[in-house]
Amino acid sequence: MQMEKEPEPMIAIRGLRVAYRDNEVLKGIDLNVQAGQFVALLGASGCGKTTLLRTISGFTPARAGTIAVQGRNVMAEPPERRGMAMVFQSYALWSHMNVMQNIGYGLKLRSVPRAQITAKVLGLLEMLDLKGFENRPVAELSGGQRQRVALGRALAIEPQILLLDEPLSNLDARIRLQMRHEIRSIQKRLGLTAILVTHDREEAMVMADRVVVLDAGRVAQIGTPEEVFQRPASPYVASFMGAENIIDCDAVRDGAGVTLSVPSVGQARVKSVHMAGDAGGPVQVHFRSEMATLGGQDAPATDALQLPGVIAQASYLGGAYRCEVKTDSGRFFIDHSASLATGAPVTICIPAHALHVYAREPQRRAAA
Repeated sequence: MQMEKEPEPMIAIRGLRVAYRDNEVLKGIDLNVQAGQFVALLGASGCGKTTLLRTISGFTPARAGTIAVQGRNVMAEPPERRGMAMVFQSYALWSHMNVMQNIGYGLKLRSVPRAQITAKVLGLLEMLDLKGFENRPVAELSGGQRQRVALGRALAIEPQILLLDEPLSNLDARIRLQMRHEIRSIQKRLGLTAILVTHDREEAMVMADRVVVLDAGRVAQIGTPEEVFQRPASPYVASFMGAENIIDCDAVRDGAGVTLSVPSVGQARVKSVHMAGDAGGPVQVHFRSEMATLGGQDAPATDALQLPGVIAQASYLGGAYRCEVKTDSGRFFIDHSASLATGAPVTICIPAHALHVYAREPQRRAAA
């Protein structure tokens, strides 16, 4: 039986390296983006995600590697010949122009007849819920409306590829949530290939088909939002995706799973934990605040890692309380349905499936 051949990617990046003088920002990026796919570049500040986007678009030169669009190497081509449009974080609108002039500006540069520009812009205004704003100065628009104008200007030239550089970071929380879904809906409707830069993991998971997590100029993990969230490939990815509680444990291989024990807590032990690789011995275990529960000191034994401790403080998040729990293994943050008094004895219970286990950092560096 013949294996089905994977389609040629819309964008193929191989061995991409970018440096600012002696500071290498991208250190050999390999990435495929399929046609019609929405990809989010996710990572902490300084990881290289904006540099990668600007290099794809042609605004930042590369030191080495290739970028191909539908099999055509575009490394030597200027931004306007790459079949891409970019929406900037600052929107970059012309303040002396009205809405129609801003959206139609790229078409005017391409010498499109005025009647066609007007028809195109009016159609985009309808799609972007800006009908009736065509003569409005952009300085009189709200942040959400300016974002729509910037998106309309990018879409007017009918690009194959839409690049989005943290386009929602300047919006308030309510408008940001709305615009996430609107941009995703427009991308699907038009069949665009889109790449989004964001530091917001929730934004990446809501909008993208695939998430690319970058760490210090390298790809740390590529996968669907579910894969990256549920099976983070490294401690960095686990922490970035919200599993910021860390316990030092000892691991012993037990068939397909791992038995964990906590040296500082004799009774803290759990079996059948998933761990990538064959390593045993000292490990670091990550878990999310919302995946653990708090019980009394006499919490029943379950298939969970249990750590006794006391409440150090609690703060209200809206719908739940974030409790800081002091234990002999460190301090951990746990989400709980009710406020608990400072000093109250509790037991942290973390189900086996919620534990992400990795060799401790010195071991990982030695193995590398």
